[in-house]
Amino acid sequence: MLNFLSLLVIYIEIYAILALSLNLIAGYTGLLSLCHAAFFAIGAYTTAIGMTMGGWNFWFSLFVSGILASMLGLVVGLPTLRLKGDYLAIATLGFGEVVKNIIINWDSLTRGPNGINGVPTPEMFGLKFGYDTPFAYVLLYALFVAGTYFVIRWVVHSRFGRALEAIREDEIAVGAMGINAVKYKVVAFMMGAFFAGIAGSLWAVYNQSVAPQTFDFMLSVLVLCMVVLGGLGNSLGAILGALVIVILSELPRLTGLTSLIPAQFNQMFFGLLLILVMIFRPQGVLGRKRISYETEVARILERRSS
Repeated sequence: MLNFLSLLVIYIEIYAILALSLNLIAGYTGLLSLCHAAFFAIGAYTTAIGMTMGGWNFWFSLFVSGILASMLGLVVGLPTLRLKGDYLAIATLGFGEVVKNIIINWDSLTRGPNGINGVPTPEMFGLKFGYDTPFAYVLLYALFVAGTYFVIRWVVHSRFGRALEAIREDEIAVGAMGINAVKYKVVAFMMGAFFAGIAGSLWAVYNQSVAPQTFDFMLSVLVLCMVVLGGLGNSLGAILGALVIVILSELPRLTGLTSLIPAQFNQMFFGLLLILVMIFRPQGVLGRKRISYETEVARILERRSS
């Protein structure tokens, strides 16, 4: 039971990083992206290939996974982020399917539908991680969640973050002020992809295997559900959404009712949950956290006067 609970916490931590990264794109910048599973897959496969075939260590694989996902975020972001709303969602959905099909069909590199097994576990200060050291994973991944949270918090409270929120609220007005909205959106997209790649790398080394079935379209929808449930534009809300959705998805195993509750029930339940949230709490459980510009101005004036 203790091992199962630690697995649950580790999955919550990985999904929290994914939800935080998507929240930067969808919640703070207002971009409806449906290809987050693709960045997650790129991170996972980069680590799996690098560690099994290239002999890379974990930390180098982690770094390369984030950078590669970020670069592909640039590749997909430049042509698509001039689109808006439904058109952007369809374009990113197409990119996600392209990545998944490349993974399935590039047998010589990704081993096709069978995936890659035997991914080495990380090592740190002489401690080799494994299934017999679940708490080491819990602590290590908690540090990654905290790091992701504080980096994104710093970004959204910076001048760059305020520009992202302005783009979300009124892109035409932002353009009239001389701000290059496309540049800001592409950078936000790359940052979100970077953290999704990091989450994919953490997924690969914990499970010690990767398979293309994990990274389908429903994963992108699931992460979007976490962000919407917690509250778009609220980092704590994204973590809360990951917590609720992962616990609900594992509820049959927690209660020992896997024989009575089929796996398809989860998707039905998530759909019903989203409908209820949209009806009774459309801003999400925690709601969007807005920056008080009056407070910011008062703080600046106070600094200057002192």
